[in-house]
Amino acid sequence: MSSSDQNPAPTPAGGSGSSAPPPGRPTTLSSHVLDVGARAMQALKPVDQMKQHACSFALYAHDLSRQVEVHHYVSRLNQDVLQCAVYDSDKASARLIGVEYIVSDGIFESLPPEEQKLWHSHAYEVKAGLWTDVGVPETLQSSEMARMAKTYGKFWCTWQVDRGDALPLGAPALMVSPQAVEPGRVRAELVRGRDERCKVDSSALGLKGARVEMDEPEWIHPNADYWRLHRKGFAVDITPTEMKRHAPFP
Repeated sequence: MSSSDQNPAPTPAGGSGSSAPPPGRPTTLSSHVLDVGARAMQALKPVDQMKQHACSFALYAHDLSRQVEVHHYVSRLNQDVLQCAVYDSDKASARLIGVEYIVSDGIFESLPPEEQKLWHSHAYEVKAGLWTDVGVPETLQSSEMARMAKTYGKFWCTWQVDRGDALPLGAPALMVSPQAVEPGRVRAELVRGRDERCKVDSSALGLKGARVEMDEPEWIHPNADYWRLHRKGFAVDITPTEMKRHAPFP
């Protein structure tokens, strides 16, 4: 099964194909009690490191017409490496649809060429006002956005909600960032819907205008945003293979 094994319907403006919950029984009282007790007694240290909620858009690397609104919950490993749990919304019922790793340009430059092809740049996404920390005044997030504009990300989508999948099905799909050229532009109605719901103004009178003087990277590495130069994307296929055995099975 591949990451592109279905022909999806057009992406709704909300960014997801279905808001219906996944199949399964209602949560029982005993499970609720366990959750409450565990939350009181356990230290959820990795989760507690998520300090930012950023919203933007992503496109499937194998089909740029498939575009989704994404909500990143960001933890900072250090000044050069971020890791993000990516959800389809900011609601309590949001579905975890993937993970994105973000690195500085210096770290990206150190990666092997074949690895670099799986990463995308963030310069346009930030400068266009598409990527924003929801609810944070621009004056407070401006320095972070200036750093973000010089980073690269690798985003794997594990739950293709835009095609209506009720569960995470098939192979993960590589995602890419919006760009200023076709077919990489985000559809206007998708941006408009996000802006209205999240109370964001990404227009030339809002975030885009505020960031017009922001320094851009001196150059964007040509191995990133691979589709722009080569007009080829990447899709993941699952195929049977012989298992490697270092010791006999029982």
